[in-house]
Amino acid sequence: MSKPTRWVTDTKPGHSQWYIDRFRRLAAEGADLAGEARLLDAMVPPGSRILDAGSGTGRVDAALAVRGHSVVGVDADPALVEAARADHPGPRWLVGDLAELDLAAQGEAEPFDAAVIAGNVLAFVAPGTEPAVLTRVAAHVRPDGIVVVGFGTDRGYPLTDFDADAVAAGLRLEHRFATWDLRPWREDADFAVTVLRRPPA
Repeated sequence: MSKPTRWVTDTKPGHSQWYIDRFRRLAAEGADLAGEARLLDAMVPPGSRILDAGSGTGRVDAALAVRGHSVVGVDADPALVEAARADHPGPRWLVGDLAELDLAAQGEAEPFDAAVIAGNVLAFVAPGTEPAVLTRVAAHVRPDGIVVVGFGTDRGYPLTDFDADAVAAGLRLEHRFATWDLRPWREDADFAVTVLRRPPA
């Protein structure tokens, strides 16, 4: 990896295990962990090929796989990827730096119908690599495919910068919501869910 991610530099020792334990506990308690997956599922055809960029412990991928999609999850943290493999067999899980993403080199040359970047992933990538992350993720999506991104508006990545980086990555903004369950966007929202499309060839 070219630079350490904020997931490494801005969190305390043991953070990855805390995160794994947290989501295992929430799943055991029956918490709804599939909101992002429901939105993606509604936006793509059955049996779509979906990339989860920053897949964490795999909750989004697992819910998409249950809905019949072919899913590849990528995360920079090997501990999270190992937990995803243990808890959610089925999807393919890979360790990788999103800013240097090259899935063809790992045997995943076929383009994706959609990609999702959920869970504040863009707030945890290495500082200054947000444009590269969007560019590399977009490069893995087929023409007319979508990239859906969600992150807190107070996490140090202004939406004006994000929008400019998305355009530079070759993506077109189609929709913006305040939540994953499609509540209307408002300028004072503390979270943004943005639907981007790679223009048709």
